[in-house]
Amino acid sequence: MNTRVPVAAVGHASSLFLCLTFTLCVVWDLLFPNYAMYPAWRVLLPGFEWLSWPAFALGLLESYAYGWFFALVWVPAYNRFAQRGSRRSEHSEGGSAHSAGHHHDHA
Repeated sequence: MNTRVPVAAVGHASSLFLCLTFTLCVVWDLLFPNYAMYPAWRVLLPGFEWLSWPAFALGLLESYAYGWFFALVWVPAYNRFAQRGSRRSEHSEGGSAHSAGHHHDHA
């Protein structure tokens, strides 16, 4: 059973998610300045300042990079643990009547 997750798929999907989230948060800040989140963006996105087109582009670029950072750390860890778990379940199921789906009633 192949449980491996591809790094590229997770990298692009995570990056797209973070870019969309960043964009929605910028729109939110523009619509509701009393509830603005841009102070958090200054901490999370080095060099980001409110708001210009270059700053917005930098925020998108850094959001995209964070998505890839997540993928490059999470996917190999997941694949390693999934592989280890798969090997353990194969060893524990070997030849057991219970693993074959047999059930015995003791009445």
